[in-house]
Amino acid sequence: MLQATLNGGLTKADHPAVPVSTQELVRDAKACVHYGANAFHIHPRDAKGRETLNPEIVDDVVNKVKAACGVAVGVTTGAWIEPKVRLRVAQVRRWTSPDYATVNLSEEGSTEVMRALLEAGVGIEAAVWTMEDVHRLEASGLSDRVLRVYVEPFRIPAAGAVSFVNRIHQALDSLGMEAPRLQHGDGAATWTLLRDAVRRGIDTRIGLEDTLRGPDGKATRSNADLVKAAHKICSAPPSKP
Repeated sequence: MLQATLNGGLTKADHPAVPVSTQELVRDAKACVHYGANAFHIHPRDAKGRETLNPEIVDDVVNKVKAACGVAVGVTTGAWIEPKVRLRVAQVRRWTSPDYATVNLSEEGSTEVMRALLEAGVGIEAAVWTMEDVHRLEASGLSDRVLRVYVEPFRIPAAGAVSFVNRIHQALDSLGMEAPRLQHGDGAATWTLLRDAVRRGIDTRIGLEDTLRGPDGKATRSNADLVKAAHKICSAPPSKP
């Protein structure tokens, strides 16, 4: 799976091509599917362009993107959007349209949010940033009910990124966590960890949420260009030993 991460918490001040409105998300999704994306992770926005977990808005945005591109669409449950756990859980529990949602194990209330997603029939992407998050996932008692585990070290340099995720994968293996994994990085580690995910034969993702630069280090023009470059890497024949 090559998941396209279209906007995250970015604005057009970060990059003019960041899709904010539903219409922009739909446009980008169509272009990314054309270039090889087969799943999406998006951050729905309200009419003022602010990230939101509001069920009516989340369901509406997800439905329109899914209708336009015909593949699975997931969203975030980020605590920065709704810091109060009780309110965040109440909103998530009312979702009906996302195929899945990421839950950051490092955030307060992550277990409660995962339970709310299960009640709503929404798949869980358990986002593991650190070794501590692996143990938080184990402690939740829900590791066997997640759709996939996100191995996503946050803001680490490219040098050492592979050895960092090696330790996380080994910890997941040692605890018998058999859910499929998606690995990605951000910033300088983005393309290093994408290539490593391809080498491991596991899912990965790419988009403006993760990086504003292509694999050549040059500024990218769009999500579609990032997906095109990533798909080329994912589709390349394995290198000879």
